[in-house]
Amino acid sequence: MELKGIDGLKEGSRIYFIGIGGISMSGLAILAQGYGFTVGGSDMNPSERTEELASKGIKIYNSQVESNLIEFQPDYIVKTAAVLPGNAEVAYAISNGIRIFDRSEFLGLITESYEKVINISGTHGKTTTTSMTSLMLIGSMKDPTVHLGAELTDFGGTVRMGGNREVLVSEACEFKRSFLQFRSTTAAITNIDHDHVDCYPTLQDVIDVFAKFLDKLDDDGYVVVTYRDKNIVKSLSQADEARAKAGRAPLNIVRCAREDDEPAGADFVARNIGFDGGLPFFDLYGKGEFMGHVSLRIPGKHNIDNALIASACAYLNGADAESIVKALNAFGGADGRYTYKGQYKGCDVVVDYAHHPTAAKVTIEAAQQMPHGDMIVIFQPLTFNRTKLLFEDYVEKLLPCKKILFSEIFSDREINTGEISSKDISDEINKRGGDSEFFADKDDLVRRLDELIKPGDLILILGPEDIRALGDRLVESGK
Repeated sequence: MELKGIDGLKEGSRIYFIGIGGISMSGLAILAQGYGFTVGGSDMNPSERTEELASKGIKIYNSQVESNLIEFQPDYIVKTAAVLPGNAEVAYAISNGIRIFDRSEFLGLITESYEKVINISGTHGKTTTTSMTSLMLIGSMKDPTVHLGAELTDFGGTVRMGGNREVLVSEACEFKRSFLQFRSTTAAITNIDHDHVDCYPTLQDVIDVFAKFLDKLDDDGYVVVTYRDKNIVKSLSQADEARAKAGRAPLNIVRCAREDDEPAGADFVARNIGFDGGLPFFDLYGKGEFMGHVSLRIPGKHNIDNALIASACAYLNGADAESIVKALNAFGGADGRYTYKGQYKGCDVVVDYAHHPTAAKVTIEAAQQMPHGDMIVIFQPLTFNRTKLLFEDYVEKLLPCKKILFSEIFSDREINTGEISSKDISDEINKRGGDSEFFADKDDLVRRLDELIKPGDLILILGPEDIRALGDRLVESGK
C-alpha cells in the first residue's frame, strides 16, 4: 500500500528546517520530532523559541551556511517563506539534490495523514478560532493534533501532538497561496478581507484564492462560515460553480450568525447577546438546540463570531455541547491576541497582533468597551507593501483614536525602499484632525508615553511581535 502524507517520507529521516525559529516553523519542527524524525534547523535570530527547541533535543544553528548541512546530513529540507534569495543552505541543498519542501508543502503532507482535518482560514481570527476549536475537542476527549500560529498556554506552545491520527486542527493561511497545499474535511472561513497585498493586488484575487481553497475540501466535507460576510458569499458561489463544472456535488455549508444578522436558516446562532464589563455573553444554539450560556473572557463582538465558528467545527467533528460551552467560558485567549500583559505605572497594558486596518479597528472598538480611563494606542504596521497599498484604509480606521503613537513599519521579508513610512500615516491622520505622533526610536516613544499616561489608562499595543515585545518591556520596567 502506498504511504500517504508524512508517512510517505523515509522512515528515520533527518529533517532540517531553515528559519526554524519562526512561529509556525518551530511548531512544525516539534511535530516532525513527534512523528519520529531526527530534527535540526537554523535561524539567524536566536530566541526563546530556539532555546525551547534545543531543550527538546533539536539541533539548532545560529547561522545559515552550508557547513551546517554538511554536519547535519539532512534527508529533507523544510524552508520558511521568509528565506531570501541567495540563501547558502538552500543553494547547497539544491546542488546536492536534497529534497526541499516549502513550509506549506510540509504542513500539507501532515494534513494528508489524518482521518479528519479541520483547517481554519480567514483574514482575521484564525488563531483565536483554531485555539477555541482545539480546546473543545480536547475537552471532548478527541485528542487532536493541533498546529497554531501563536502560543497557547493551555497546552504550552504552538502545537499539540495527539495520540492518534484521527483529528488535526490547523490554521490555514492564504499567504503565498499556502493553504492550497492542504487537504480539509472541515474548512472554516472566518472572514475575507484584502490582505497580503504583495500576493493579491485586488480583493477579487483574495476571493478567488479562497474559492480554490474550498476546492481542496473532501467531497463529503463541511464548510463553516459566518452569515454576513459578502466576500465569503462570493467565494462560496465561485467554488460551487467550479464544482458543478467538474461534476461534483455542491458544498455542504454550515452557517453561523449572531441574532442581529437575520439568521434565517443559520445552523449555529448566538442569541440574547449582552456585555458585562466589556466582555460579551450570549446563549449558544446549534442545529436548533440550546447548547448553553457562554460568557467570554475576551472582548469584542468579533469574538462571538469566532466562538460560533469554533463551536460548529468542533461539533461537526464529535465534540459535545457541554465541552464546547465549558471551553468557551474558560478560554483566555492565545498569546498576542488581546493579551493582558500587566501594569505599567498604574496603566493596564494589552497587546494584540492586529496589524491590518480592519483588525485594528475591531480590536480598538473592543478595547473601548473595557473599563479604562484614556486609551493610548501604540501601532506598528507590518510590511511596506501592505502599508503602501492599504494606506487610505489605515488612515480611515485609525483616525478615530483619541491618541495614537506610531512605530516604524516592520518587515522581515522586504527591503525598505524608502517609499513609505509610518510617519506618512501619522501625518495624514493629523491633517484630517486626528492626534497622532511618529517615533523612529522606541525609547523616544516610551518617553512620550510617560508624558501622556496617568493611572487607570489603557495602553493598547497593536502590531507584529517586534512592537508587542514593548508590552513585556513596559510591564517589567514598571514593577
